[in-house]
Parts: sequence; C-alpha cells; structure tokens
Amino acid sequence: MKVKTLAIAVSTAMSSPVALAEVTPADLPSMIVSADFRPNDAHDTPISLTTIDQDTIESRGAQHIEDVLNLAPNVNVSSGASRGQFFQIRGIGERSQFSAPLNPSVGLLIDGIDFSRTGGAATLFDIDKIEILRGPQGTKFGTNALAGVINMQSTEPTNDFDLHFETGIAEYNTRNIGLAVGGPLIDNTLLGRFSIYSHQSDGYMDNDYLGKDDVQNQDEVTARGHLKWLANDNLTVDLNFLHLSIDNGYDAFTLDNSRHSQSDMPGTDAQNTNAFSLKTDYRLNSAVQLQSNLTYVKSNLKYSYDADWTNAEANDAFFQSLSPTLQANCTDNDFDNDAFCPYNAFEDFDRTRENYSVELKALSNEDGRIFSNTTDWAVGLYFLSQDEDLDLVSDFGNLKNEYETKNTAIFGQLDTHLTDKLTLISGLRIEHFEADYDDSNALDLHSSDNLFGGKLGLNYEINSDHMLYTSLSRGYKSGGVNNNDNLPTNKLKFDTEYMWSLEAGLKSYWLEGDLITNISAFYSLRRDAQVKSSVFVGGGEFEDSIANAARGRNMGVEADADWQVNDRVRVFASLGLLRAVFDEYDNPDLGSYNPEGRQMAHAPKYQFSLGSAIKLATNWTLRADMEGKDEFYFSNSHDSKSGSYVIYNASLQYHVENWKVTLWGRNLFDKDYYTRGFYFGNDATDNYAAHTYTQYGDPRVVGLTLSYDY
Repeated sequence: MKVKTLAIAVSTAMSSPVALAEVTPADLPSMIVSADFRPNDAHDTPISLTTIDQDTIESRGAQHIEDVLNLAPNVNVSSGASRGQFFQIRGIGERSQFSAPLNPSVGLLIDGIDFSRTGGAATLFDIDKIEILRGPQGTKFGTNALAGVINMQSTEPTNDFDLHFETGIAEYNTRNIGLAVGGPLIDNTLLGRFSIYSHQSDGYMDNDYLGKDDVQNQDEVTARGHLKWLANDNLTVDLNFLHLSIDNGYDAFTLDNSRHSQSDMPGTDAQNTNAFSLKTDYRLNSAVQLQSNLTYVKSNLKYSYDADWTNAEANDAFFQSLSPTLQANCTDNDFDNDAFCPYNAFEDFDRTRENYSVELKALSNEDGRIFSNTTDWAVGLYFLSQDEDLDLVSDFGNLKNEYETKNTAIFGQLDTHLTDKLTLISGLRIEHFEADYDDSNALDLHSSDNLFGGKLGLNYEINSDHMLYTSLSRGYKSGGVNNNDNLPTNKLKFDTEYMWSLEAGLKSYWLEGDLITNISAFYSLRRDAQVKSSVFVGGGEFEDSIANAARGRNMGVEADADWQVNDRVRVFASLGLLRAVFDEYDNPDLGSYNPEGRQMAHAPKYQFSLGSAIKLATNWTLRADMEGKDEFYFSNSHDSKSGSYVIYNASLQYHVENWKVTLWGRNLFDKDYYTRGFYFGNDATDNYAAHTYTQYGDPRVVGLTLSYDY
C-alpha cells in the first residue's frame, strides 16, 4: 500500500462511525511516577511532566528515547552522533560534546543510575515507563537537573511468571530480536527478571564513494537484570544490572546536505557499558522509612568522524586542478584554510567514564509526621564521584585529558498539610562541588563551589478531580573548565549557573475520569548562564569555550490531554509554547555572532502532538498521530536554523491470545527534518565559503513487530 493511501485509510478509520458505535466510556489507566521522593500518581504530582508507557513505545517500533521525545512539550533533542544523545528542556541543554568536559543541564536516570553525560544509553527494550520532569529539580537531583530530568524505569519482576518475546523487521535492513523473562526464583521471597535485546539496522545514509549503505549503521545489544529480595515484611532489596554493547557507525554530514556521503573514513559511535544499582527500602517502624541507593557505572566510548566529509582522491584531484602557484601555497594538511587548499582530517575521541554514587534517605511513614501531625518529611545525603578520561587522536592535534568531579549534598523536603486541601512544600539542597582537570597541554585546573537549590510550593486540592499547584524553584548547574589553551587564564574556568523558576498548573479529571488534562505556565530567570561559543578558525577546526556570558528568560505554557471517548476510541494531545531569549549577552569573542534578544538554540517556539487509538474490532487496534515543532536555531554562535516540520506516524495491531502483530510506520510522508546543524566553510571547491550543514532526522521507516507474552 502506498504511503499516501495508507494515510488516507488511517484518517478515514479515525472518523469512521463504525468505530464509534455501541460503546460505553471507560476510565483511563493511571501512571505512577517514581521520580519524586515518594511514588505518586501523575495526577497528584505537582510538576509539569510527561509520562510515556510501553504501549506508546511499542506502537512506534521505538528503539531509543529519541524516537518518543517529541511527545513531550518543550523538549528537544540534538544528534551530532548516531543517535539523538543530547537533550534540551524549555530551551536549556547541551547540544554536543567534543574534547571539553561536559556538565549536563538535563539529567538522565535509568533505574536510579546516573547517565546524564551518556544519552546513547537510553535504549527502550523492557522499559516500563519514561518520566520527563520539566523545570529545575534542585531539591531531589541537584546539579544535573537545571532544566529537568528524564527518568527511565525498567519492568519490575513480580510473583507471577512472565515471559515476553519480540522480534521485528523494518526497512533499511532493520531487524530486532529480544527476550525478557521474569518471575519468582523463591516464592514470595526472591523475584527476578532478565532481558536481552539486539537491534541492527543499516541506517539511513549511503556512502557513494565506498559503495556502502551501512556507514551510519545501528548495532545495539542491551541486557538488563533485576533481582528483588523480599527479605521480610519490612525490608526489600533491589539489584539492577545493565549491560550495553553499541557499535554504531557515524557518517552523517555531507557537503551537499544529502543522504549520500563521499567520505573515505566513516566514523564510529560506540559504547560498552556495565552498570548496577543496589537499592534497599527498610520500614524501620510506623514512623520512619530508610532507603539507600548505591550505583556504579563504567563506560568505554568511541566517537570518531571524517572531518573533511570527503575523500583523499577528490581532494587530490582538486589540488591537481589548481595552478602551480596555488599548489605551491598549499602544504599537506594545511589547516589554515589558505585559499583553495584542500585538506584531509579524521578525529577519534576515546573516552572512559567511571562513576559511583551513594544516596541515603529517611522518610516519614504514617505515624512519623511532625509539627502536630501535619508534616511529612524526607531528608538525605548524596555523594557522586565521576572520572572521565579522554584520548583524542586527531589530524588537528592529539590530546589526553582527565576530568574528575565530586558532588556531596545534603537535602530535605517538608510537605506540610496546612488544611485538608492545602499543602505547603518546602525543599532545600546544599551541595559541594569539586572538579579537577589536567591534560597533555599542561593545563591543570581546579575548581570548587558550594551550591544551593530548592523549592517552595503550594498545592490546593479543589476537589478529588482537580488540583491546583504553584511553585518557586531554584536550580543550579555547577561551573566547569575550558580546555582551550589559547584562551587567556581568566577564561579557562566558568562559574555556576543559577535559575529561578515560577510555575503554576492545574491537573484535572473530567467526565468521571475519562478525560485527563494538565496545563502549566512557567517563568524562569537564568543568571550567569553558561553559553558555549564556537569560533571557526579554518580547516574544519573550531575553538570552543563556555562562559557565563548571558542573562536569559525562559517562559511558556505546557498542556496535554488524554480522553477515553468510549471503549473503542482514545484521543491524546500535547502542546508546548516557549519564549526563551537572552536579555543580556556578553560575548567572550567580540568579533563573533551575538544572539542577544533572539530565541535560544534548540528552543522551538511551539511544539505539539495529536493522535488517536481506535479499537476497530475485538482484535484490531489502529493508532495514528502527528507531531510537529517550529523552526529553531542550531546554535548560539550563528543564526542558522532548522525549518518547522510536521511528521505523521501510525500503527495497526492484531492481538490474539498471547500473540501481537504490529505494523508500524514513522514519518509516513518521508518529511526531511534536522536534528543538528553547523554553519562554517568546509568545501575547498567553494573556497571554504560558510554554509549551513545539517544532520537529517529519520526518514520514513515502516516495519513489522511480532511479540508473544506469557
């Protein structure tokens, strides 16, 4: 069936009177959010958040979190790698990493393990739910959560035996196979779950020079393990394990902005990770609950690319076409971009990351309230050690560096019930941050700071169906170092960034629970905003640095709705509106671009999704949705933009007994859109004139998934 015909069929089915006939309403399922101090229903969690469940992941054939993030309003993603690995919430977040250390603005947690610097780890097989918390989460998560947090939870083992098998095929030689098994190892005492999954695809780039169609391939293996020990009625111990073996290709950019590369040295985006978390939950008595979380993660990462995006043969041919005088002015690998001189270059970033953390918490139980039995409380200690080593082998110059950070924090929160309907939330986190950096260029830098964040909020329960909340939060992002030894001494380090954010929202049930709506508005002030400047110095080489260059305002609205129209029809939608501008911008390089007064990078002014799931018959379910966003700037260092776009997705599922067959399609109309962009000169044949170069998002992909559940 042609794509256009399929889209028309989907639209017809969504409005079909047969699908709407003879049905009765049914309540929507609730989603329990685990990213707060206590698990709570999403409706009762006073924050702007989006939850994504297994059904949504399955209906899209989604393999990585980049495949579902557009469902969350005011959330964007940047590639510059084989996957979208860098996240932005409300216009704040990093967009890439090269030789310099990275302090993230958006936290990424997988089963309680911090992967905030390693977004490639966010694969989706056997993930039960994704929680996207927008706005500063200073009390609970600290320095990695200035803009928000993405929290991923894998499927829990239970006392019932559970088996899930899944396999699938799709265009571009895509194939998947996975198995998850869980259940009691010792009845009511020791529960376990293990999953393993392989995803392989040739990717969406062709290399015409090498005659290959898999230079941007995806080769990903994910293994998860979970043991849950129900030691007694009061003590539970959880051990989670994650292994990732990722060996993806990276050959995304071309001189003509096509999907046809001419490079002779395609790159790699690879990761080998082993991680675990050991959690305990002990009910000391009816007054106090004690919790702990010990985590360890070690990752070996390789990121490489052909910096000239072409091949030695083409460069040599162009060189031979030059006059003898011009040839005499060119030398091998001349990176000064003398007129017309071609160059060949390759860069290989090998990183090792080793992190461990310890968190200890005490929380009040039903008899533990203080202040005349009005106030629930939580208090905790946290320590995180991160060690990152880089070995860069580059035709622009080699570099070795080591970056060690330590975070030590104490935090607490009080939930004071002023009346039966009104609750005051007051949270505070005090964090000490230390960083040490040294490299082979003889840079040796040390920084430390004491950081403060927290939250004051009021929640008002209008009735059992409607909750109004307001909050004033202070988030922070620790300072860091620049490893550019050409910078003056006073620019080698930058300071902490702080953000104050005021938010108000309404969470509601309507139509006896068949319609759920959430709406929030926010206004944030960034102080000493950390802004990356990237100055092109020729020959494909940039000088990057981060400075506390800006004062910014981020404001907007986020809304979503989920309506179970009847037993057969469900409609869901989301909308994000965002204004994110620099009111003041002190450019560290006075000769470069100044973005003062314009929208921040990767901050589209609007973003939306709209879709429906329809039970066509007893065993048939059709789901279709559209998602779109406004144009956005690629960088704060130039005014090059992505275009606005809308893409359409659909799936048709047949379910009989324990079997499911799902035909799915993403980006059905094969819309070109972009996930990363640069502006500079990289083409010798054009005298290195500056152009916009872009990395494409996924094209149309149609696939079939078969699964079995027992």
